[in-house]
Amino acid sequence: MMDAKTVKAWLTDLFSDEEDPNEPAYDPVHVGGVVIISMAGIGGLYWLLWTLLVFEGGLFVKLSAAAQVLFTSKTLRDFGYVGSPYEMGVFEGWVGNLVALVLCGVVLAALYRIRREARP
Repeated sequence: MMDAKTVKAWLTDLFSDEEDPNEPAYDPVHVGGVVIISMAGIGGLYWLLWTLLVFEGGLFVKLSAAAQVLFTSKTLRDFGYVGSPYEMGVFEGWVGNLVALVLCGVVLAALYRIRREARP
């Protein structure tokens, strides 16, 4: 059980104006910077994944159609392709999907490099 001196010392320390030099300083500018950078990173990740997986049908639809054209008797016309750039059918938006795929690879390579360098 705590005696009166210990309680008084604890309360005095709790409501004291003196700052502990060993305590890290709180800077609202740093917190605001972290919030803004985090929101920008999350927005960039959202754009990247949305462009890769959803934009104009996504990459998997295009890869599936391309595989069917290459390995079966289907033609490009079966997937709505009439001519570039006017009527591309399921292949509409392939440039955006391809750019997102390349950017995903760059981001993953950068994260892998950072992780590899951080290991002891």
